[in-house]
Amino acid sequence: MTQAIQSYAYAGHSTLTDGRLGLSTSGGTALAGPQAHPRFFSGLLTQAAPAAAGLLAVADVALTRYHQPRPGWTRDPVVTCDGGRLRFESFSACGGVYARLDVLELEGDVLDRGTTNVDVNGPLRESLARVGGRDPLHLGVGPDELTVTTLDGAVVEKKVPLPSRWLRGFAEVQVIAAAWDLRAELTGPHAVRFLRSLPRGARSTVWAVPSGRDLRVSSAPVRGGVCLSGTGRVATLLPLLRFAKALRVYGPADGSSTASAWELELPGMRYTLAISPEPWRGFSGEGAVLDDLSTDEAAADADVVGMLLNFEPTVELGLLADRAGLPLDRVRAALTQLGTAGRVGYDLHEAAHFHRELPYDKEQVAELNPRLTSARRLVDSGAVRLLPTDEAEVTTDGGVRRVRVSAGECTCPWWFDHRGSRGPCKHVLAARIAARVTTDAPTATTAQAAP
Repeated sequence: MTQAIQSYAYAGHSTLTDGRLGLSTSGGTALAGPQAHPRFFSGLLTQAAPAAAGLLAVADVALTRYHQPRPGWTRDPVVTCDGGRLRFESFSACGGVYARLDVLELEGDVLDRGTTNVDVNGPLRESLARVGGRDPLHLGVGPDELTVTTLDGAVVEKKVPLPSRWLRGFAEVQVIAAAWDLRAELTGPHAVRFLRSLPRGARSTVWAVPSGRDLRVSSAPVRGGVCLSGTGRVATLLPLLRFAKALRVYGPADGSSTASAWELELPGMRYTLAISPEPWRGFSGEGAVLDDLSTDEAAADADVVGMLLNFEPTVELGLLADRAGLPLDRVRAALTQLGTAGRVGYDLHEAAHFHRELPYDKEQVAELNPRLTSARRLVDSGAVRLLPTDEAEVTTDGGVRRVRVSAGECTCPWWFDHRGSRGPCKHVLAARIAARVTTDAPTATTAQAAP
């Protein structure tokens, strides 16, 4: 599997001393542009214990490989400051669990807006685990002048291999989550009872079924239920239950996917986990982004839309469409394109996208969708023959594949294995690309279409 090396260079280790939590930052982006060690916030978190537990939970997800557990590298969480809140995000090492802590109540100085990585090291994790009570916690995101002077320019560097599926997962999650609805909401006591009733087995699959003001657990699919595949993958919710005010469960209204999201309402913050359809199945292979990325306009539209983003806490699609002069469907496709570079996420509670800038080298994320690359190669080689019945024939080394373009069906083994549950295959993508070319250039497609 393709891996890129991501280098984190910190001015020093993050520390928690005498109620002062200093999070060191690595290279990132602020309003003024790229910075080596951006400074975003200095002030108080009025709820110390849930903030410490929530940050530790995000770091735990980054450390964990839920499928086939084995020792691995720690991937430092990403933090975005939008001026009114801090969002801490991470992905599990296996790419099947996405975590985010939204800190909503800040008292202090917002120094800048932007995105960076923050160092969460072993000693800091031990300190966070000991934080208790309701005393305020002073938080600094980025080195202050005293720290910089004291360290005299010393740099702590981490070099971490990042699988391409881990980066692709950020894009897939925001597209998939945008189609989910709120399916159930429980108050704190009901949330505690439900989550503690889940089977402990990491591979257990259950359905959470609304029952009055509660949820009940079913071991088989039930109409209206939300699937949780791999109950052990929500383990980081459990240490937060003592602070829980509510639990919200999100999923597709039509039950078309077994992925889901689980959001705990905490004092002054929210903690969200998005869980892939199977423990062995990372978000990176879901293919939800491929149709949007395959359009000819997506890359150019993304350049326009990207210039209009300004680290807003919520991105209003209608307003963005008006400012960009584009229809809504093209704005959504542009946001998908931006998502492949980590530039947008999706907040289920707000039902809106948000702007961030993952500090990854653009060259490392340019070729992260091999199905789309293969589809374009098929089109360029003339392997697609459009038929007049909304069908196409795609010639490959393995034979001719028959495609139903609108339905997204194909005669290839990959489609028979997944039947559209993981996005379109390369043959369907190629046929759709060729069909759009036909619409845009009728004289060119007359020769390609079957008589």
